[in-house]
Amino acid sequence: MAAFSKMVSVGMMFTAVALSVVILLGVSATAAQDNTEAKAQPESVQHFIGLLANPDVQAWLLEQQKSATPAKTETEPAQPALGDRVSFADVTTKFRSHVADLLAAAHSLPSETFRAGALLERDIRTNGGTRPVFLVAAFVAAGLGAQWLFRRASAGWRARMATASFATVREKLIAIAARLLWAACYVLSFGLGSIGFFLLFEWPTLIREVVVAYLFAIVVFRLATALLDVVLAPVRENENQFRLVPVSNETAQFWAKRLGYAIGWYAFGSVTIRLLSTLGFSDATRQLVAYSLGLVLFAIGIEAVWRAPREAPAGRAGLRLRKVLWTAYLVGVWLLWVIGAIKLFWIAVVCAALPAAIALTRASVSNILRAPGAEDSQEKGTVLSVIIERGIRAALIVGAIVFLANVLGVRLTEMTMQDSPALRLGRGLLSAGIILLVVDLAWNIVKVLIDHKIGDSQEAFEIGSEQERRRSRIRTLLPILRNLLMILFAAVAVMMALSSLGIEIGPLIAGAGVVGVAIGFGAQTVVKDIISGMFYLLDDAFRVGEYIQSGSYKGTVEAFSLRSVKLRHHRGPIYIVPFSELGAVQNMSRDWSVVKFFLSVAHDSDVPQVKSITKAVGKALREDPEFNPLIIENLKMKGVEEINDYGIKLSFGMTMKPTSLQSAIRRRAYAMIREAFNKNGIKIAVPTVQVSGGKDEDSVAAAQKTLATQKAALMPAPT
Repeated sequence: MAAFSKMVSVGMMFTAVALSVVILLGVSATAAQDNTEAKAQPESVQHFIGLLANPDVQAWLLEQQKSATPAKTETEPAQPALGDRVSFADVTTKFRSHVADLLAAAHSLPSETFRAGALLERDIRTNGGTRPVFLVAAFVAAGLGAQWLFRRASAGWRARMATASFATVREKLIAIAARLLWAACYVLSFGLGSIGFFLLFEWPTLIREVVVAYLFAIVVFRLATALLDVVLAPVRENENQFRLVPVSNETAQFWAKRLGYAIGWYAFGSVTIRLLSTLGFSDATRQLVAYSLGLVLFAIGIEAVWRAPREAPAGRAGLRLRKVLWTAYLVGVWLLWVIGAIKLFWIAVVCAALPAAIALTRASVSNILRAPGAEDSQEKGTVLSVIIERGIRAALIVGAIVFLANVLGVRLTEMTMQDSPALRLGRGLLSAGIILLVVDLAWNIVKVLIDHKIGDSQEAFEIGSEQERRRSRIRTLLPILRNLLMILFAAVAVMMALSSLGIEIGPLIAGAGVVGVAIGFGAQTVVKDIISGMFYLLDDAFRVGEYIQSGSYKGTVEAFSLRSVKLRHHRGPIYIVPFSELGAVQNMSRDWSVVKFFLSVAHDSDVPQVKSITKAVGKALREDPEFNPLIIENLKMKGVEEINDYGIKLSFGMTMKPTSLQSAIRRRAYAMIREAFNKNGIKIAVPTVQVSGGKDEDSVAAAQKTLATQKAALMPAPT
C-alpha cells in the first residue's frame, strides 16, 4: 500500500502541475522567441518586453488588477436577493452573457497565458532558470523521503496497531484514535519534508506561490488518502483489523481509490484557479479553466456510479435504473455549475450529500458500538449510540443550513433584527426544525430505555415467583406507556413547531378540545373501551402471558392496544376483545391452582388401598424432573364423593403452580393411576344392566303389562 500510495502521489503531483507546465511552456516559448528573433523585433517591442520584466512594473500591474476588481463589481448589477422575482428574460440574458464571456475567454486564453509566462519569466531568471515543475518534483521527493524515515521510525507503533484488539467499544475507539494520530503524523512528515524544507530558502514571489500551492494540493491529497485508509481500511494488514464503515473489502478499495483521486483533483483545481488569479487571468478565463477541470471530477463520478460494487443483492432492472438516475443527477449538477446557477447547484449538492452523510454516520456509529459477533438484525440501540448518532445528525443538518444560508446570501444573525413576512417564516422554520430535532432526540432516548427494559424482561423466572410477576407486569405496561409517550411527544412537537411559525395555538387547543368532546359523544363505545382498559390495568387484572376467561372468551393474553386485548385460544384462534365487553375476568394464571378430577371404582374395591395407591402415584409424579417444579402439593385422594348404582365415585386433587402444563400432568396422572389399579386388582366401575327372568309365560305377561301401561300413558286424558 505504501508503494502504491507513493506512485499515486507522484502521479497526482505531475497531474497537479499540468496546467503550470502549459504556462511554463508558454513562458519558454516566449523566452525562446525573444532570444531568436530579438534582432528582427522593433526597438519599441523590445522596450515593452523589458518593461514587463521590470519588478516594479510587474508589482504595479498586480496592484492595478487588484484595485480594478472592486470597481468592476460596483458597476455590475446587484444579485437578486432571496425571494425577489426574476423573470425568464433576465435569466436568458444572463446565460447568454455568461456563454459569450466563456467564448471570449477561449479566444483570449493563449494571449493571457503568454502574458502570465512573461510575469513568471522574470522570477525564473532570478532563480537561475530553475523551472517550478522541477522544484515541485524535488521537494515532493524530499517529502517522500521524510515519510519513509517516519515509517521506519514508527515500525513498533504500526506493529502494535496491527495486533490491537477490537473486542470492546473502548478498544475500538483507542485503535481508531491511534490510527488517526499515526496518519496525521505520516502526512505531517511529508508536509514538513516538502513545504517546510522549501520554505527554508529564499525564493522569488511567484515561484514561491506556485510551488507552495501545488505542494499544498499534494499534501491535501495525501491527507485524504490517509484518512480514507483509516475509515475504510481498503488493505487490511490482518483479518481482525477494524473497519469504521461496515462495507466489504471490494467496496472499501473501490471507494477509497475514487474518493482519493476526486479530493486530490479538487485540491489541484482549487490551487490552480487561485494561481491563475495571481498571474492576472481574467475571471471568465478562470471560469473556463475551472469548467475544464471539473470535467475530470464529472468523469470520476460517472465511472464510480456505473462500476461501483453492490453491497446488497438487487434486481438488474432496479440497479440499472438507479445508475441512470444518478447519472442524470450528476449531469444536471454539472450543467447547473456551467450555466452559472450556483445557488441551485449547491442546493442540489446538499440535498444529495446530506442524506448520504446521515446514513453513513448512522452505520459507522452502529458499527463502533455493536458488540463483537452481534448481527445487525439483532442489534439494539443504546442511549450512548442514540445521543452520538442524533447529535451528529443534528450537527450535519445545522451545518447544511448554515452553508446554504451563506450560499443564498441569507444572514442568520440579522434575521432577528429585521422583520418581514419572509424573515418571519424563515425564523419560524429554523425554530421548528430545532424543536423537531430536540424532540426526536428525547423520544429516541426514551424509546431505547423502554425497549431495553422490555428486552431485559424476556428472561423467564420461576413460575409464581415475585420476579416472574414483576416481569409479566413490565411486559404488559411498558408497550402501552411507549405508545402514549409517542403520542405525547408528537403532540408537543407539533404544537411547539406551529407556535414557532407564528400560529396561535391557544385557539387551536380550544378547538381541539371542542372537537374532542364531540368525538367523545359520538364514540362513546371507544371511550368506554379505553377507560375500562385503564382500570383493568390499574387493578392488575391480567398481564401478558396469562390465561384468562371472561364469558365465552378465554385464552392467553398476547398483546394490548388502547381499546382491546388479544386472547390466543389454546386451540389456535385469537380473540380481539374490547375492554368494555370483558366484564368479570377469571384469571387462571395467578399464584396457584387446584387440579381436581373424579374416578369410580367397583363396589367391592378397598378404598384405603386406593388411597395408598394414589399417594404412591403422587409421590412418583412429584419425582418426575419435568413436573417437580410445578407441583405444590402431591396428588392424593380426597375421599368418597358418592355411591351410585354401579360403583363408588372418588375425588382426586393436587395443587400446582399456574401453568399451561396442567392438562399434561392430569393426563400423566390418569395413566399412572390406571396402571397402578391394574397391578393391584382395583377395577374401574362401569355401568352394567342385569336382566333376570323365570318362565316364558311370566315374561310374556310382564311384557304385555308393560305395553298396556305405555299405551295408557300415551292416550289423551278425557275432557
